[in-house]
This record gives sequence, structure tokens and C-alpha cells, in this order.
Amino acid sequence: MAYYLRKSSRSRGIYLQIYNSFFDPVKKSPRSSHVETLGYVCDLVDKGIDDPVSFYARKVADMNADNRKTEEKQISDISALLYLGWFPCDSILRRIDIQKDIDLLASRRRFDYSVYGCLRALLMARLVEPVSKKKTAERVVPRLFGFQPFSYHQILSCIEFLGHEYEKVVEIATRQSNETYILDTEKMYFDCTNYYFEIDREDDWRRKGPSKENRKDPIIGMGLLLDSNCIPIGMRLYPGNQSEKPVLREIVRALKEQDNITGRTVRVADKGLNCAANIHDALSSGDGYLFSKSVKMLSGKEKTWALLDQGWTEVRDEKGKLVYRCKSAVDTFVYSYFENTDGETRKKVTFAAKEKRIVTYNPKLAKKQLAEIEKMASKAAMCCLSKAKKDEYGESAKYVDFVSIGKDGRETGENVKAELNREKIESDKRCAGYNMLVTSELEMEPSEIYKTYHNLWRIEETFRTMKSQLNARPVFLKSEDCIKGHFLVCYLSVLLERLVQFKVLDNQFGSEEVYDFIHNYQIIQRDEISYTNCSAKNKVGDYIAAKYMLPINNFVLKKKQIKTILEKNL
Repeated sequence: MAYYLRKSSRSRGIYLQIYNSFFDPVKKSPRSSHVETLGYVCDLVDKGIDDPVSFYARKVADMNADNRKTEEKQISDISALLYLGWFPCDSILRRIDIQKDIDLLASRRRFDYSVYGCLRALLMARLVEPVSKKKTAERVVPRLFGFQPFSYHQILSCIEFLGHEYEKVVEIATRQSNETYILDTEKMYFDCTNYYFEIDREDDWRRKGPSKENRKDPIIGMGLLLDSNCIPIGMRLYPGNQSEKPVLREIVRALKEQDNITGRTVRVADKGLNCAANIHDALSSGDGYLFSKSVKMLSGKEKTWALLDQGWTEVRDEKGKLVYRCKSAVDTFVYSYFENTDGETRKKVTFAAKEKRIVTYNPKLAKKQLAEIEKMASKAAMCCLSKAKKDEYGESAKYVDFVSIGKDGRETGENVKAELNREKIESDKRCAGYNMLVTSELEMEPSEIYKTYHNLWRIEETFRTMKSQLNARPVFLKSEDCIKGHFLVCYLSVLLERLVQFKVLDNQFGSEEVYDFIHNYQIIQRDEISYTNCSAKNKVGDYIAAKYMLPINNFVLKKKQIKTILEKNL
């Protein structure tokens, strides 16, 4: 490939153009392509160029010299591919406009860089390639098209500052999202998860507790609150040894105090958050609630009603296959719990609540649970026969009775005999596939209650997204503020992706498809004014291109076209 100056004789004189000559491997012959039009020599002289031919001949020689240097240039440790798939999330970030609040929050400390600029870079880097903070600074941010670089030290100090103020930043993001998009808080979904840390000792914050992964490592807990469209509106971090049940009350109370939610809402959560204190807090705040309850844990009278083969309404699909069946009843139930009054004294609170209780039976769930029960019962039976140690039974130990037996066959405090609890196994089998929903919404139809509760899968998807797509773990940080800042970045990244999913893509695509576009939409520079689109055709990209009339699918993107894409308000 070589540049040359083309001189054409025309009616007004010599006409100058720069062309590029190259060998076409398809036609197997030399070809030329136009690079730049210079104009007539006489016009160029009038513009102040004394000898245009010599002047542009030197320019072409310089271009060829630069081209030879480029051909001889060695690859670097940073890929030449540039990330551009973050632009929908950046458009959302620009629209919710948190910059002025972040700048105001950071004004109390003297930073030698823009905290908001660093946060923006961290969010886009987390979305396109979630890696450690060191790799983010060295490998990812330099590949974000148009972004200024930040040093590893700057990123760590930014993370630490944001972690120290994470509750304020969450409040800012929720308020601004609500002002821009009007969040729907008629129903709110809440759940908790935890993240383990592979450290030898606990500290004040990373404490041992019940891990979702059944690990023995210290953990921290995360409570997440979503609106009716499953867009994040609240997040709280807490030590791993604390109960998750009070976190629901704390987050909702904080949102109400901040005026980020108003009016009556229905709090939706699974059985792990179902307790008298949460029910009382919802009712005393003027809110409603929808919790699940284990049929296996019901009292005898209520359990008999739940399993009785009467009063069921069946719901079938288009092919007539049973999806689930349900029955409901309304009654008044008495609850009680203890609350601390002055830190030491505990006061018993008793109250009555009129509730609708819906029992559902799902054949798919029944099949799954029966298989799990059979598996655990089989393991328990084998352990009993092999006289295994108690800690070898694992979860199957719930189907075993451990009693001390002497030589005379009587119970003693010495030798322990394991006996299979067949009554417990049969009881659990009878309850397989059944679930109870408890709600304050007496006028809500059972089908709507069922549908509302089963939207909790969205919050499970959000946690799964954090742990997989955004690599929220492992955490390569030590201080409490840095760890909080890390999870804040993950939370804000999910918020931006969810807003893109619901507000830009009109909920037409799943999270996996959205992240696939964000990760893989990349470009590479081909010359001074244009870039090659290296991504494969994608349904998300097609949708954005058609809806907003953007040249996303062009193979060659000019700088002006990229600027149009980046500045478009989605």
C-alpha cells in the first residue's frame, strides 16, 4: 500500500488529488482508491501555497513514511479493539444527571481528578469487562472510546470515597431516576443475598453467617429493593452475622424519609423475610405486604385445609396442561414479636391482621421437590447403614433421628444410633409442590397475587447478574469503604442496565442479550477519520438502530457518526 499524488489536466489547469494504491487479492491486480481531494493548482496558489505540487508531494512522502512506521509498529499489551457497547448505559447516566450531586459530595475533599469522571469510567468498565481495579485502570479504561485514563491510585481513592458515602449515592441515584423516569412503587420486591470472602479471620464487618453458597468463609449481606418494573431503588449492606429481616424495614423507612417513595405500596418478599415485625411495620406505615409461607411449617388445622382436595381452582395453559391450582381464604390472624425499647428491656407486641391466604400447587415444583426428597432420603438411608458420622449426613440429617442406645436396648447418653425418620419423609412428600402466599391485599384476585409474587424471579436474576455478568465476587479489596464502593459500582451498573432494558429497549430483550451487546460491540481504528465495526450483528443493536435511526450496524464508522451515537439521548 502506497500513497501518491495524482495530477490531472483539466479545463482550468492541473487538478490535484491524493490516492492510495494497493494490490487487490480478489482480482489479483493493482488498484487505487481515493483518499483526499486537494483542488486546482491555481486555487491553491491563491490560498497562499506558492508551489502546491511540491508542497503536496512532500505531504504524500510524509504519509508514506508514517505508513511504513505503522507497518513496522509492534503490538502492545493493550488490545487495539475499543469498547463502544457502553453507550446506551452512558446515555441513561447522562439523563438521570447525578454529576452535580456527586461533584457537590466530593467538594469537601480535594481530589486532583474528577470523582464523577472516575465513577463514570468505573461503571462503563464494569459493564464491558468486569475485572479487578488494577486491571480496570491498566487494561479496560484505556479501551473505552473517548475516555480519559485514570491511575490505579485514583481509582482506589475514588472507590474508597464512594464507599464511605454509598448510602447517599444510592439515594441520589434513586431520586434522579425517579425524577427522570417516574419509578413505579405500587409494588416493591425485596430480597437478600451474601458474598463470601476467602480470608482467615473475621473482622468487624465480614462475619461468619449462613452463606447462600453453604461456605464457611466470612460473608457480608446485601439487601436489594426493586420497584414494580424490577428497577433497583434501594440497597443496603450489613455484616454477615446479622439477620436479614430488619433490612427490609430499614430500606423502606429510609426511602420514605427521603421522599423517594410516596403513597401506599405492597412489599413483596419470600418466606425468609416473613416475620411478625415486618408485617407490623408494613401495616403501621400504611403499606401492604405479600409474603410466602412454608406449608410444612403450618399448624395442624391450617395444614389440613391446605392439603385438602376441595375448593381448588385450576389454571391451565393454551394446550390445556395444568400450570397450577389455587384456593384462598380470608381470616384474622394474631401475631406477636419482641422489640427492644431501651436496649435492654424487651417488650412483647401483639396485634391482629386480617389476611388473605392463598395455597398454590405447582406440578413442576412438586416433581422437582419429590426428586430432591428422594435423593436426600436415599443418602440418609445409606449413611444409616454405613454408620456414618453425624456431620457426613449434611442436609439429609433432617430425615434421621439420632438416639443413644445401650446394650440392653434402652436409651442412654453414650452410643448413638441413627434411625431413618420415615414419617418426616412421607410428610414432606405430601407437601411437595404446595406453597402458601400471605397478603394484606384482600381485594386482589388469587391469580394476580400469584403473578405478583412470582415476579420475585427478577430480583434473583439481578443477584445472579451481579455475581456472574458483573463479577461482583471475588472482591480484591480489603478496607470496608473500598468493599462498599465496589458493591456500589455493581449496584449502579445493574441500575443502568435495567433502565436500558425497560426504558430504551421497551423490555423486549432479556438481561443476557443486553449484556451480550454491551460486551461485544467494539471498534478498531482504521485511519485518522474512520473506524471498523468489529461486532457481529445483534438483535439489541438492530432494535436501537431502528428505533433511534443510528448507524450502529455500519461496517465503517466515521468519527462524526460515532459522535452522533454517543451524544444521542436514548
